[in-house]
Amino acid sequence: MGHRLSLQELTDQAESKYALVVAAARRGRAIMDGHQPLMDATATKPVTIALQEIQQGLIRVEVPPVGIK
Repeated sequence: MGHRLSLQELTDQAESKYALVVAAARRGRAIMDGHQPLMDATATKPVTIALQEIQQGLIRVEVPPVGIK
């Protein structure tokens, strides 16, 4: 990926910013725990890699159902 992450491009991939943050954090933790990135990432930080995967459409961001805590 040659360009910077754009908040607008990322929020286009998710219904809410909250869901985007949760998905990136979960995926970043999975990468830290040993899961391989789904693409050749240009970043070294796990959450940035996760955000790049979301931006590329490799990770789908879903909003959890209402009422689940």
